[in-house]
Amino acid sequence: MNQKVSVGVTVSISALVCALTFIITSFVSLQNFNNKVQDVKEKAEKYDRLEAMDTYVREHFYLDELDENSLMDGILKGYVSGLDDPYSRYMTAEEYSALMTKEAGQQVGIGVTVTFSEDSFLYITKVDENSPAEKAGLQEGDFITAVEGVPVPELGYEETVNQVRGEEGTAVVLTVRHEDAEKDIRITRHTYEVSTVSGQMLDNQIGYIRISAFRENSSSQFQDVLDSLVSAGAQGVIFDVRDNGGGVLTALQKMLDPLLPEGDIAIATYQGGKTETVLTSDADELNLPMVILVNGNTASAAELFSASLRDFKGSKLVGTQTYGKGIMQSTVKMADGGGLTLTVATYQTTRSDNYHGVGLAPDVVMEAGENTIIDNVDPDTDPQLSTAIDILMQ
Repeated sequence: MNQKVSVGVTVSISALVCALTFIITSFVSLQNFNNKVQDVKEKAEKYDRLEAMDTYVREHFYLDELDENSLMDGILKGYVSGLDDPYSRYMTAEEYSALMTKEAGQQVGIGVTVTFSEDSFLYITKVDENSPAEKAGLQEGDFITAVEGVPVPELGYEETVNQVRGEEGTAVVLTVRHEDAEKDIRITRHTYEVSTVSGQMLDNQIGYIRISAFRENSSSQFQDVLDSLVSAGAQGVIFDVRDNGGGVLTALQKMLDPLLPEGDIAIATYQGGKTETVLTSDADELNLPMVILVNGNTASAAELFSASLRDFKGSKLVGTQTYGKGIMQSTVKMADGGGLTLTVATYQTTRSDNYHGVGLAPDVVMEAGENTIIDNVDPDTDPQLSTAIDILMQ
């Protein structure tokens, strides 16, 4: 039996629906408005505190003039430091530019690593390849005894290092002692490419690849070294990421891709639980046994490199517990020319848990030898390297 609904009832129902919709919408809008007002009040209170301190400083600080740029940089740095995250920071324009140069795999300077010797001179422990220092003839084991004619003991370590550093295109005169002879050498500071990947063939056709950092140019260096060893007949590969503090994710992606099977390798988890794939691999895969050397300074991208090879290739980790940095930072350029590095996510492989604050436990625990120098490839003085070789020989 059909029932007819009068026009009046229909209109009444429609009016009721509209009224309910209006009430609900108004309620939600009011709630949002109240939340925004509360947020505005909280922000106003924060700015009031800052303004009160700024007023007091300007009225009582003993200097008549303040460096406004330095003040603003300090405020921004202080804001980020309030996050209590050691990996997040605000950078001035100069600091941001220096970071971009570093991440690109470049360095500005003369290209030496030094320590303070017992007789208070600078002892050169490393000379970077293709650096101004190398081109000027400086060698590992030389001593810097004076800078611009001023003796190093008189300057002190920190001031000497500051004197050696400088902007691109500027020059510095160093007094260098090589064996028993001293001479003055004028070196012009330049931007040069830093080598972060090196390799060589060990006995029994075992390839050794040392990765000191993951920079933008590391992937091309890595591919060259890997291709060379494979072409020379390598039957296994040892990857050394001891003392590797990490680097950029794009380089890690390119370096893992030729080693691993096809598929998703690692994911990142962002605010609110959102996840996305950050590392993938294509079908090309290096079918050789691999071992990774790690230690307590193996961190960040170096840990993800190690975890990926273990999870997807069954590679053994040899050494000591890694650092435990399983969080990811993003760096953006700010409107003022500075930069902000902010921790934005955790990450892990798709086959294992996040290791932040824990680190990776090696499959074979082996302490470094008393005479071990990581950059000197010598199994006789490096028990971790010797153990890795034994594993591959099996």
